[in-house]
Amino acid sequence: MADRVYRADPNWVAPLRGDVAKVFSEKNPFFDHAEIQLFVARRAGADAGRIAAVLDRHHNEFHGEKTAFFGFFESENDPAVSCALFDTAATWGKERGMEVLRGPANPSLNDEAGLLVEGFDSPPVLMMTYNPRYYVDLVEAAGFRKAKDLLAYWFDVGPAPLERFARINERIRRREKNLVMRKISKHSLAADLPKIREVYNEAWEKNWGFVPMTPGEMDFMAKRLKPLLVEDLLFLAEARRPDGSLEPIAFMLSLPDYNTAIAPLHGRLLPFGWLKFFLGMKNIRALRVVTLGIKQQYRMRGIQSLMFEEGLRAALERGYTGCEVSWMLEDNDLVIRSVRLWGGRHYKTYRMYDKPLESKVRSPKSKV
Repeated sequence: MADRVYRADPNWVAPLRGDVAKVFSEKNPFFDHAEIQLFVARRAGADAGRIAAVLDRHHNEFHGEKTAFFGFFESENDPAVSCALFDTAATWGKERGMEVLRGPANPSLNDEAGLLVEGFDSPPVLMMTYNPRYYVDLVEAAGFRKAKDLLAYWFDVGPAPLERFARINERIRRREKNLVMRKISKHSLAADLPKIREVYNEAWEKNWGFVPMTPGEMDFMAKRLKPLLVEDLLFLAEARRPDGSLEPIAFMLSLPDYNTAIAPLHGRLLPFGWLKFFLGMKNIRALRVVTLGIKQQYRMRGIQSLMFEEGLRAALERGYTGCEVSWMLEDNDLVIRSVRLWGGRHYKTYRMYDKPLESKVRSPKSKV
């Protein structure tokens, strides 16, 4: 289905089928508290579209909502197809007592999320979504309206920003004498995961759409990402307590944009995809700042600036020339101001949509 939708689109990067299979696997701890149903629209014996309906009990308990999600949406440029898919997902949610259908989320906001609505002129970076322009019309024609925008910023990696960080951070280091910042290695990752999870769940606790990750979900995500980690690009900051113990207070994870190497594989690592992947690694010149989280009581103290300096220094040493910081909630003014101060420019927007389930999608007449 996706191969036909994106056949003529040079910016699309097909996801690795093996990684997608892990997401849908019963071993994914997300499904300990969630359920999912996949639907396919067929016309004249051929697939015309697809959608997943998701119910995450943790989300609804945490936010006091009755929300179902849709995700993994693909469709021909035909409202008859897309409306039929949205109708089906909406019915599935209503049968389970839900009041809102939200998406896209693949399958949650802790994974890939948002419909691309601005920034179609370049490929997506690693673990970010991509879709044709006409999807915006299909979604909005089905009665969905904006819930929240997720922003991506881009900036060039170079020595000038590093020099600016170094000047600013000299004062911060003198002030924050109890701060300890270190790299996390693949060897230490397992031992550091509880600290990362503590920061993650506290730093994002009040963010729109956030749902705390369980220990199982954090372990599952770590196993997926561990082969991709670059040890110079994962940092943990800790504060030394009066008794000498260390409290984890912040962490930052950046990853090379492996999509550069994944794109030629067309979703398949076998039989020769591995070779193409390793050959493509030498062409990676960009990275993505995936997460930069700081516990609320330690914000406004320059800790994010210290971490970004270390990441930028490592990026320069490894020859990266550009970086995407994504994604950020549109109303996360503190982080957005910091990224702009660092020289970032807003270049892509991803949108989460809501639709009340009281109203039914009116599908144009078509044999779907």
